Amino acid sequence: MKRILLFLATNLAIVLVLSITMRLLGVEPYLNENGLNLTSLLIFAAVMGFGGSFISLAISKWMAKKSMGVRVIDAPSSSTELWLVDTVRKYSEKAYIKMPEVGIFESPDVNAFATGMSKNSSLIAVSSGLLQQMTRKEAEAVLGHEIAHIANGDMVTLALIQGVVNTFVMFLSRVIGYLVDKVVFKTERGTGPAFFVTMIIAEMVLGILASMIVMWFSRKREFRADYGGAHLAGKENMIAALERLGMQHAAPLPEKMAAFGIAGGGGVGFKRLFMTHPPLTERIAALKAAE
Repeated sequence: MKRILLFLATNLAIVLVLSITMRLLGVEPYLNENGLNLTSLLIFAAVMGFGGSFISLAISKWMAKKSMGVRVIDAPSSSTELWLVDTVRKYSEKAYIKMPEVGIFESPDVNAFATGMSKNSSLIAVSSGLLQQMTRKEAEAVLGHEIAHIANGDMVTLALIQGVVNTFVMFLSRVIGYLVDKVVFKTERGTGPAFFVTMIIAEMVLGILASMIVMWFSRKREFRADYGGAHLAGKENMIAALERLGMQHAAPLPEKMAAFGIAGGGGVGFKRLFMTHPPLTERIAALKAAE
């Protein structure tokens, strides 16, 4: 399904590179040859897991610009760009964060996203379709939503959660592989092929389960950002913006950026566990019920 965020994709690639590097340097084979010391293994997994997660976070803004073709507004060249920058500046001041970079990416769909290393080093980008199809009040609510994401520290929290699940996926998959190799296949010296085959399978299965946790957090943060957007731009404007998104039937952002956008959400049953966003109907209902 096309709802995998850039952060997860980049994180997976970095963890893979770090894992190969550690193997080439002899760190992981050393652990295997010495009885898979659990303390050492946990440290190894934590370094790898959190390392990949925070490297992903550090380059998230750069990756977003490249993957989406974002044109950063250095000097507004139109009244629309001036309004866009001024609105972001106003909401940033209200949220007590440093002014983010502001950009526009070409897309006929109505969408926007925020990303960055920290509250004071962030980027907000909106689609050309959003500027063309939303009223200014609705667009201001979307900008408030994205500012709320930044002010809530969602990207940093996501990195911490991803680091934790990375650590346990790497740790448990190697323990499972080691046990299968020693107990089932009774390898006496070092590790045999069963260790690597089982480890890879366990990493895949545990990785899927771990992604459910990350997606759960992604859905929860959307409700919080909606409340933040309502606080900054007005509850009715935030509801109107979400209703507008519901009427557009817009395609989601490209696969690597899906969870960064304001739009998204759909699916039932098992598929729902992998949604980056709650359904718009649920988000609207939550806002209407809020005091």
